[in-house]
Amino acid sequence: MITGAALALGDDALVLSHRLGEWAGSAPVLEEEVALANIALDLLGQARVLLSMVGDEDELAYLREERSFRNVQLVEQPNGDFAHTIARQLYFSTYQRLLYGQLAAGDGPFAGLAAKAVKEVAYHQDHAEQWTLRLGDGTAESHERMRRACESLWRYTGELFQPVEGLDVDHAALESAWLASVTDVLGRATLGVPEGPRTGAWAAGAGRQGLHTESFGRMIAEMQHLHRSHPGAAW
Repeated sequence: MITGAALALGDDALVLSHRLGEWAGSAPVLEEEVALANIALDLLGQARVLLSMVGDEDELAYLREERSFRNVQLVEQPNGDFAHTIARQLYFSTYQRLLYGQLAAGDGPFAGLAAKAVKEVAYHQDHAEQWTLRLGDGTAESHERMRRACESLWRYTGELFQPVEGLDVDHAALESAWLASVTDVLGRATLGVPEGPRTGAWAAGAGRQGLHTESFGRMIAEMQHLHRSHPGAAW
């Protein structure tokens, strides 16, 4: 049964794509505005393929209620400052590249998508890593902003490795490789691994069960507004 997995992965990509699109017109430099827009478009393309495996992609994106979305809570977190966006990208793109790498190596229903997407996500990860290094090992101000961003989002990362029905991957190996990669990048950025919990009672993350953070409702309302205001409109 791939429906649950396709919906979860599709929602991850869709929601993060929208969050990155919110930087349009307000990124710190023009080059980054283009880079973030390109990453958002890559994710939107992935979302369209994945959601089409479940049903009508437009209906799934624009007509579902908040509790019907199955994305992890990490991707729905507000952009915050640029450091916050980069920390979110580092955590998620590292996970996504490893996930797609496993899926591409198999012969399951996601192998074709994963084989193409893993190349895109490799760039997403490299972009996030380079900015993590620049901000973490930059000025005192950039270091402190990057440190705070990494710590505030750390509690959402455990949910990435919760089993998803229909997703045939080695979650333990995935998490181990993710932790090793992120630890290496943070170390080189003079940041260190956050001390907060990633799992357990004090960790966050129930997005796969349809429970989302407060900001997600506002984001969905904005994303769906035009489609709901003009149902059936053709452009």
